[in-house]
Order: sequence, then structure tokens, then C-alpha cells
Amino acid sequence: MSILGFSCTVLITWEGILIVSTQSLLNGGPAGVIWGYLIVWVGTISTYTVLSELASMAPTAGGQYHWVAMLAPDSSRRFLSYITGWMTIAGWQAVTASAAYLIGTLLQSVIIMVKSDYIPQPWQTMLFFWAILAFAVFINTVASKTLAHFEGLILVFHVLGFFAILIPLVYLAPHGDASLFTTFVNAGGWPTQGLSFMIGLPASVFSLIGADSAVHMAEEIKNASTVVPRAIIFSILLNGILGFAMLLAYLFCLGDLEAVLESQATLGYPFLFVFQAGTGSTAGAAVMGLIVVTLGVCSTVGVLASSSRMLWSFARDRGVPLWTQFIKLDRRTSIPVYTIALTTTVSVLLSLITLGSSVAFSNIVNLSIAGLYSSYLLSCALLLWRRLQPQGINPHNTQVAKVGPENLHWGPWHVTGMLGVANNLFACAYLFVLWFWAFWPPAKPVVAENMNFSMLTFGGVALFATAWYFLRGKKEYIGPIIEVEL
Repeated sequence: MSILGFSCTVLITWEGILIVSTQSLLNGGPAGVIWGYLIVWVGTISTYTVLSELASMAPTAGGQYHWVAMLAPDSSRRFLSYITGWMTIAGWQAVTASAAYLIGTLLQSVIIMVKSDYIPQPWQTMLFFWAILAFAVFINTVASKTLAHFEGLILVFHVLGFFAILIPLVYLAPHGDASLFTTFVNAGGWPTQGLSFMIGLPASVFSLIGADSAVHMAEEIKNASTVVPRAIIFSILLNGILGFAMLLAYLFCLGDLEAVLESQATLGYPFLFVFQAGTGSTAGAAVMGLIVVTLGVCSTVGVLASSSRMLWSFARDRGVPLWTQFIKLDRRTSIPVYTIALTTTVSVLLSLITLGSSVAFSNIVNLSIAGLYSSYLLSCALLLWRRLQPQGINPHNTQVAKVGPENLHWGPWHVTGMLGVANNLFACAYLFVLWFWAFWPPAKPVVAENMNFSMLTFGGVALFATAWYFLRGKKEYIGPIIEVEL
């Protein structure tokens, strides 16, 4: 229950789809949001099914970079594993900063709804950001022994909060009709509706990304080769169902689409306007908004835990500068306090961007998609390549103590035969398409104010990782040092 709660609360899909659906409403409209979500959900199930197979083979905190080292050909094993490690770190660092930022700005929007004369300032956004991070650091360090119980409790609140918002919204708000399934919008000024739909598609990804958080906690879980895959799949199915139900309720209660989109200029998050108009009560809408805020704050706890474990694992394998410091654990709790501190510091530094441009910081969300999806894509592609080799992958064997490049065995959880190959191929195609569209700007003409800078940030991380590999990493990094005992 604790690791399932951990995965579900990192995902916060029904909460997340409310927060990030605006981009899909602008590029796609109600129909684009619905069909886009379903495409992303199916693709996510396929992707995490493949990652679950890998997690069952080698349940390690390193996750993607460990699997790449295990699957890649000898000639490129170290380099591909190294780059994958950096892409995964970049993705998780971006997720940590994005989560704190989105929830901080959402809290400001709730304040605006209650107090209409409140004018949010960038420095206030930054302070809310820091307060949310501070709470996550507290649970991960001082109260680390309560983390498992905390995540189990939040899973219950995650489900109860869903009904606490769904029931009053559906009961009190006037309902639209089934035309929303065919109502497309192209507010970005793109030449075709199809292009507009594809540009809005990645918005749904952020509400379903991060289920591999359980992977990065694998070394703290008993029977990880079976527990982790189950937690991943159950969390995607449960969160996906809750997210789709909330999405349908939200869209049927949308009301005047033009008014909803215009409310973004005043409230920041249009779903708060829908809550307010639908329930007819500002106080009630504020309480519903605060439920989303609370669950979002709790999600940063799991995000910080996963980010820090991923960084610690890569430091253990000498993949980052100053790795000798970052591998140290707290003597009393065995918590990687140094990587928690570094992850927090990175997020704090990124938060300074909000003082200059909130638009520039919002691109960090797309960096999380680009970073994590590139690591997923490489892992899935290499597993597909291994699957199609004449020797294939050996059947699961309980007598095998270690899984490595020369000794590949399936774990106790995997999809067999051609079904597994077909799913693996579909996951690769889906990941490539979404990765490609994550770099597109939201509207034309493209100017500095609406530019998608994630290509710059992603490219910068890739160039730095490549340069550091040839300067120092090639001498120090030999791949995952510790193989996993099943």
C-alpha cells in the first residue's frame, strides 16, 4: 500500500489534468483534451508496462541508466548509459521544480478568487515555492521514518479528495452536451487543426508522468522485482481512471468555453473559474481548490524522494561531479541527505527564474517530459532490440542471482511472446512522437514571450553531459557497479 500510495501521489493525475489542461483547451479544445488524454493514457500504459518488465529484471534505484547499461551493445554501453543517467536526472529535477511551482501558483490563484484585489507578485510565487519545498524536505529528512505511512495516508486522501470535488461539481453545475467530444479549437493560430491538436497533446503527459518513481525507491522495498511492477501498473490504471472521470466531469461542466479561457488572464487556472461558476459559491470553490493544492503539496514529497534517490544512485556509480560527497548517507536513517540537499538547491536556483519570467520557468514542465521520455525511449528501444535478437532473453529463473549484460533473464513479471514485442514497439513509437512534440511552442507567431525554451535547456544538459563524459566521466564511470540480486 505504501509504494502504491507513493506512485499514485507522485502522479496526482486527476489533480494534474485540471492544472495542465489549459494548453490542450487552447490547442485542441474539449475534444482535443478528451482524445488527447486517452491517447496519452494508452501510450503511458504501454510504456510503463515495458518499464515494469525492466524493473522486474533489475529493480534498482538507477532505473533507466542501469537498464541501458544492461541492454546496450558493448561498443556504446558506457556512453549511452551515462547520457541516459543525465537525462533521467534532468527530468526528475525538472519535475521537482515544476511541481512546487505549479502548486505555488495555484495557491495564489485561490487567494485571487477569494480576495479579488490581491495582485500576485513574482517574489511571492518564489516564497510559496520555497515553502512547499521546505515541507517536502522535512518529510524526507526529519520525519523520514513516517514516509511510508505518510504516502499510504495520502493515497486515501487522494481518492477521497476526488469524490469531494467530483460530487459537488457534477451535482451543482449545469451540464453541457455530447458535442464536446467533437468540439475542436485552434487558438494557437496554426495552419491546421491536426497540427494544433498535436501541439496540445503533450499537456496531458505531465499528469501521467512519474510512475517510475517506484523504481527509484526499489532498493528500499522488499520483493521489489514483483512489488514495483505491480505498483507501477496499478497506479497508472487507478490514476488514469480517476483522471478521465474528473476530466469528463470538468468538461461537461465547462460552460462558456470563451469565458473559461479568458479567466486564465485573471485567475491563472481556468478550472477554478469552472468550480466557482458551477457551484455558485466562491468559498466552496476555494475549498475545492485547496484540496487540489494540499494533494499537490503532498506529491512534492514523493517527487523529491525519487529525484534524490535517482541522483544518489548515479553518484554511487560515479556519474556526476563530486560523487564522493553525494554518495554519503545519514548514519542514523540511511537517508541520502546530500542528494536531497542538492535537489532542493537546484529547485531553489530554478525558482529565481520566476523573478524574471514566469513564461521561461513554465518551460521547465516540458523539460521534464523531454528528459524522462528520452530515457524511457532509449530503455524501451534497447529492450526491443534485445527481444528481436536470435538469442533473445532467457526465461525467468529463480536460481539466477544476478542480471547483467551477459546474463539476461526475464524477471517474474513480463509480457510474453509477440504480445510483448508488439507492446514494446508501440511504446517506442508513442514515446518518440510525444518527445518530438514536447519541443513545440504553443502559438504563432513565435516570439520570446511564447517560445518553448525546453529545446535549449534539454540541449544544454545533453551537451554538458557529453562534454563531461569525455573530460572526466569516461575515466570514472564504468557503468552500474552493483548488479541487482533478485
